[in-house]
Amino acid sequence: MDTILDTDIISVIEKAEAYCFNEDIEIKLVYKLSNKTLELISERSKELSTLYYVDVDMLRTRAENGCFILKKDDRIYGHIFVHEHQVKGHSVYERTSLWVDRDCRNYNLGLLLMSRMTELFSNSFLISVAQTPKVHHYNELIGMTHVTLAKMSAGLVEELEKLGKLRDELNFKYYVNECFKSEIGHLKQI
Repeated sequence: MDTILDTDIISVIEKAEAYCFNEDIEIKLVYKLSNKTLELISERSKELSTLYYVDVDMLRTRAENGCFILKKDDRIYGHIFVHEHQVKGHSVYERTSLWVDRDCRNYNLGLLLMSRMTELFSNSFLISVAQTPKVHHYNELIGMTHVTLAKMSAGLVEELEKLGKLRDELNFKYYVNECFKSEIGHLKQI
C-alpha cells in the first residue's frame, strides 16, 4: 500500500484496520502498561530523534489518559499516547509519542492510531504538535485545524514552553480538534 496523498480517509482507515486484522495485530485501547513495555517505549524515545524523550513515569501517567497500541503476541507494532496539560483550570490533551514499527510503515497505521486517539478525545481539547509534513497532512485528513501560536492562550503557550515543546513555527505546526477550535477564542480571553 502506498502512502496516501489525497483520498477518502474512511477507506484508508478501513484498509489499515483490514491490514491489522489480516496480520492478527490487535488495536487496543489501554490505560495501563507493564513496566517492561514502558521501559521499551521510553528507551525508544531516547534513541529516536523524531520522538520527544519520555521517561517511564511520564509514560505511566500518560497511559492513564488512554493509550492505543498495535500488538501481536508480546510485540508492539505501534503506539500513541496523550499528555494532559492544565491551562487555567482546563485540561488540554496533547497527542504524543506516535510510533509505528518499521515493518508496518507503509500501511497507514500511524494515521489509524492518530484517528483513533482524535476520535477518543473528540469532546475534549486536543492538540497535536508536529514537525513532520506527513503528520501535518494526516492531521488535516482527520479534520484537525492548523493554528498559530498567536491564536492560543498565553497560558497554553507558557505550558508548552515549560515542556520544551514551543519551537519555531516554520518547523513545528500546531493542530487542534474541532472542540478546541470552537473554544479557542474564548480560551484566549482567560
